This record gives sequence, C-alpha cells and structure tokens, in this order.
Amino acid sequence: MQYTRLGNSGLIVSRMAYGVMTFGVGAGSSHPMAHIWKTPQAEAEALVGRALDVGINIFDTADAYTEGQAEIMLAQALGARRKDVVISTKVGFRTGPGMLHTGGSFQHVVGAAEASLRRLKTDYIDLLSIHRLDRHTPLEETARALENLVQRGLVRYVGYSNFNAWQSAKLLGIQQHMGYSPVIAAQMYYSLVGRDLEHEVVPFCKDAGIGIVVWSPLAGGFLSGRYTRKDPTGGKGRLEKFDFIPFDKEKGYELIGRMQAMAADHKATVAQLALAWLLSKEHVAVIIIGASNVNQFDDNLHALEVNLTRGELDELDQLTKPATVYPNWFQDKTQDTAVTKALAK
Repeated sequence: MQYTRLGNSGLIVSRMAYGVMTFGVGAGSSHPMAHIWKTPQAEAEALVGRALDVGINIFDTADAYTEGQAEIMLAQALGARRKDVVISTKVGFRTGPGMLHTGGSFQHVVGAAEASLRRLKTDYIDLLSIHRLDRHTPLEETARALENLVQRGLVRYVGYSNFNAWQSAKLLGIQQHMGYSPVIAAQMYYSLVGRDLEHEVVPFCKDAGIGIVVWSPLAGGFLSGRYTRKDPTGGKGRLEKFDFIPFDKEKGYELIGRMQAMAADHKATVAQLALAWLLSKEHVAVIIIGASNVNQFDDNLHALEVNLTRGELDELDQLTKPATVYPNWFQDKTQDTAVTKALAK
C-alpha cells in the first residue's frame, strides 16, 4: 500500500480508500441509487477485513448512503479496529422528508453529524465533509457549524465535496479570517473521461494545501472496460440504470479500445490502468475504490502494481486532454517567456 499526508495536515492515509456506498439492502426502493445498495453485512465485513489486511486505513461513507445503513454496517464491520482507521463521512444531502433535513445550515450540519456519530458508534469523526453546496445557506454559517463540531471534539478534520474552486476558496477564506480549522480535503469526481477538475480545482488545491480525494475514479464503472460501442449496456451493468456522470461516450469508446491493447501489454485490466493513471498524479492524494465483493476489490487493488511508462502516461493524457478554457488559455499564451526561462534555470 502507498501512503500520503492528507492535504497540509499530519494525517497519514492510504492512497486507496474503501468507499462503502454499496453497504445495505432493502432501503429506499424508489431511490435512483437503490440498485447500488446491495451489500449485506456478512459481505461488508469480509470487504472491510480485506481492506484492513492490505493496509487501507481510510473508509469513506455518508449519512445519505442507504438511508444511514452504510454507517451502521461500517461500524459493525470495523469493531475494535475503529481506532486504527480514518472514518470519512459526509453530510448535506436529504436525510428526511422535512425542510430541515438537508443542506448546509448550522441546524442540519450539526444535527446530521451527531446522528452519524450515533450510527458509527464512535466518539469522533476523523474527517467530516460537506457533501454538496447548499445555495440557500451562507458559507459563513456552514463554516461556523463545522467549527462548532471541531471545538466540541466531535470532528477532527473537515473537508468538502463537489465545490467549484471559487466556492472552495471562499470557504477556506472564511475559515482563515475567523481562525477556524481549515479544510484539508476536497472529495471530487476525477477520471480519464472527466478531467474538468484540472482547469481550476487542481491548481487551487495545490496552492491551498488541500488533498484531493477522488470519487468514482472509474466514471461510474465505464472505465471497467465492459462498456463498448458493441455493447453500450455493459452486459446490463450499473450504468444501464444509473448513468449519472456526463461525458463524451464516443471518445470514451475510442479510449477503451486503446486501453484494452495497453492493458494486454501489462497483463492488467482497463480498470487497473485507469486507477494507475490517477495514482500517477501527484495532485491526487487518495482514490476511493468501491466493490460489492472481495474478488472485485482485489482486482482494483492490483492497480498498485501497474507501472505505466512515461510514454503510456503521456499518451493517455493526450487522448483525454480537456480543451483549455478562458482565462487559462490567455494566461498560458501571455506569460513572459524570458522570465519563465530564467527562473527555470
């Protein structure tokens, strides 16, 4: 296993986290993610045990997963090993029918975190993140709620998920101005077919000392390699029912074709290549892998053993390079080359 510090903190985490979004059965049958919630307790315990055995020390969940079951099942699976791991959970999505049961208000963030603590059967949450931006609540209020939890000893580190760069900067600026504990982690979507993050979020996080934790590194399963032009359903895979992440499918199919040949050279899978590409990025602290059985979990782990050459990494970068957006292209074109060259020496 590989390890790193999470952002500008002393928290040491494995570069692979285990995400338990699938934990739970029979919850919210009408929910769009109900078909993902399919892992029973016995399988959950086998998966958590395997993750611990291979050195994974960060487990990611959220209060909204399986209507709270995921947190309960994770707590049971960890048992006495809770003290050895980082529990990362998130609040902000709807957890009940009332108007108060959602968002980034002081009311909801504090109440939701306290409820997560009860489900997780722990005295503290290692990393609590705001799961989504609440456009109806001032960020000052959300920041105050996070700090309340830190000051009470209920949360040790704070982060956010799915914010724009300017929203992240505003939150961090509020925390710095008020003397609050700063965010150390940004849980964001990033993959070979989704590199929007590189425009603004990656430069901001590098500058601010915020660790990027990647969710859905396989683009909802597309980068498993099972989805092709010939079979766009992937043999009735997950994407047939929950195609949430937008990307250019045609370019994706072209990428999969090239990756299949590259994977054969490494005696690896397309999924392992996709994960290895992310692990090669120094701006990526952690990638969250999810699996509904131990064999699938072990398959993802083999990405740690895939050593892509510089040429292969460059080829994947070029195949999936996002178009440069304004004002980035203007800034690139108007840098003083003499100064840049002088400083490079």
